[in-house]
Amino acid sequence: MIKLEVCIDNIESLYIAQQAGADRIELCSALTLGGLSPTSGLISQVTKHATIPVHVMIRPRDGDFLYSSDEVEMMLSEIHAAHVAGVQGVVFGVLNKQAQIDSDILTSLMKASKGLSVTFHRAIDCCKDPKLAMETVLTAGCDRVLTSGLASRIDLGVDCVKQMVDQSAGRLSVMAGAGITANNVSGIIRSTGINEVHMSAKTRRASYMEAIVNCGYLPEFMKLNVTGGEKVSAVKQAIQGF
Repeated sequence: MIKLEVCIDNIESLYIAQQAGADRIELCSALTLGGLSPTSGLISQVTKHATIPVHVMIRPRDGDFLYSSDEVEMMLSEIHAAHVAGVQGVVFGVLNKQAQIDSDILTSLMKASKGLSVTFHRAIDCCKDPKLAMETVLTAGCDRVLTSGLASRIDLGVDCVKQMVDQSAGRLSVMAGAGITANNVSGIIRSTGINEVHMSAKTRRASYMEAIVNCGYLPEFMKLNVTGGEKVSAVKQAIQGF
């Protein structure tokens, strides 16, 4: 069975994703920045109403994945808080100056994540040596890795994803993301052998404000980013035969 993970950054999208058939939630803030650590309030509300597993993004800022000691301390605190809040997993990625995974920091984060499912995110797509990166992730004991196969879109990285699946040999799950749609998901599954897919299914809806005065010139005030339920449902339908 292929699992569908949907990435969200607001409580409205939780209800949409669940109703549309998501199997798991990746909870973030600021999806427009690639996803950052969510607030404690959002985590609390999502865990209160989630009927499927919730994995929380641990990413203290946007930009690269080379973190200072202060930022690592923040990540450790966020992992602890997420665990206390009752989530089922965490998502993170850490690199060194040589564009490889920082194994020392990863070890520390893994220790803090004991009892939680761990996904190493698309920081792996920024690594100079993906085979070495995969071995580092495997050695650390991560449960899965999210990847587009080092490409801007998953459909351009299927060969690399297939290599990752072969290299992992069932020791972890390789989850494909970045551009998953109902039109391409079946072909990607067949070409790579993955058993999990990841999508944000972003769409925009109009504000429910009845009166817009001074802030009406701000685009973010007029339109809100939410999960597109039809997109999620279409991908869910497309993977039913696997």
